[in-house]
Parts: sequence; structure tokens; C-alpha cells
Amino acid sequence: MSTMFDYRTIVVGTDGSALAGPTVARAAWLAAHDDADLVIVCAYAELTRRQEARNVATIGGDTRVGQVLGRSAANQAMLDAAGVAREHGATLSAALLVEGEPAEALLETAADRKADLIVVGALQDLSIADRLLGTVATEVVRRAPCEVLIVRPRAAADEESLDELADSSAQG
Repeated sequence: MSTMFDYRTIVVGTDGSALAGPTVARAAWLAAHDDADLVIVCAYAELTRRQEARNVATIGGDTRVGQVLGRSAANQAMLDAAGVAREHGATLSAALLVEGEPAEALLETAADRKADLIVVGALQDLSIADRLLGTVATEVVRRAPCEVLIVRPRAAADEESLDELADSSAQG
């Protein structure tokens, strides 16, 4: 029989999508329950002002799926995530904006902080690209130095809710 233990450090990723809120909420609830430190990570791709303006004006115009585009969008995603964490009573030990790939940012942060748990959100396989290239959640599960919790959206009462999650995931 294995011994159960409380988590001491939990790392969670956010990208500002519709699934980010429930993912951060689950991580924050666990952190509050176990009196663990919560570290929120938002990976982003730096954009020039012109690229950022173009990205805002063009829906779906960028191929960097799963990555927040631009520091201002990353700041907003982080503010939203920190608010969710506070609502759930978590002790937020760090809110990190990391330029780079989301999976790598989560894995490096977890290793650096000696995390006991990484929490990531994941939709069901939505596209052929996800199946061929993999997702952030898949990469984290493969390489994590600790336990990984995958948060999936709750069963929606209607197709519209699922469509909104898929659209927001594809956009950023």
C-alpha cells in the first residue's frame, strides 16, 4: 500500500482560454486544501506592436496554438488566473510570464520549484494537427518530473459550450 501525501508545490498553466479558469480553479482548490504553494505559469510568444495589432484584428491568423500571443495578452491571462486563485483561497507563491513554448515553460518551472504536481487543461482531440503534433498536455505528461493532473471541461448541456471551448483553445 502506497503512502498518500499532501502537495507542497503545485504548478498550473494558463493561456486565458475558456478552459484556463476551471484548470486554475482546480489547482487553486488543491493548493488551498493541502496548504501548498501555487505557481501560475503563462507562456507567451513575443510579438512586435504591429504583429500584436494584426493578431488582434485577425481571428485565427496565427499558427502558434496553445501559446499566448504577446505580453499584454499574457498579462491579462495572468491577472485572470490570479483572481481565480484568490477566489479559491490559494497561496500564490509566483505568477510567471515565460517567453517560450507552454510545455517547456511548465516542465522547467516544475523542475526548478521541485513541484509535486502540474495541473494542465486539455480538450478532447479536436484536430488532426493535435493528433500529429501533440498537445501541451501530452508533452507535459510524457516528460513531467512529478504527478500531472489533466483538467477536462465538464460535460456541457449543449453543443454551444463545447464549441466556445474549442474556439478559444484554437485562438490562443
